[in-house]
Amino acid sequence: MPRMKQIYLILAVFLLLCLAPMPYGYYQMVRFVSMVVFAVMAFRYYEEKKNELAITFGALALLFQPFFKVALGRTVWNVVDVAVAVLLIVLWRKERTK
Repeated sequence: MPRMKQIYLILAVFLLLCLAPMPYGYYQMVRFVSMVVFAVMAFRYYEEKKNELAITFGALALLFQPFFKVALGRTVWNVVDVAVAVLLIVLWRKERTK
């Protein structure tokens, strides 16, 4: 899925932009987009029998979902955003070399 690889990088950039002061609507949009992308990734990895990644992205979809917010505080969310962005970049590089 070449398009999915591009989405990894786009979402990583969106997450890293969360470190900057942005309007509240931006954070809501990132949460919603992240939830959808992570749910699709979880399903894709489940179909590929990569259960660890399926569980990881399923959990991320639940964490980022915008309907029942998880209040972690700005500092913790910044750490989560950076960690997930790094994970996405690592996966992009790994799948790019295939």
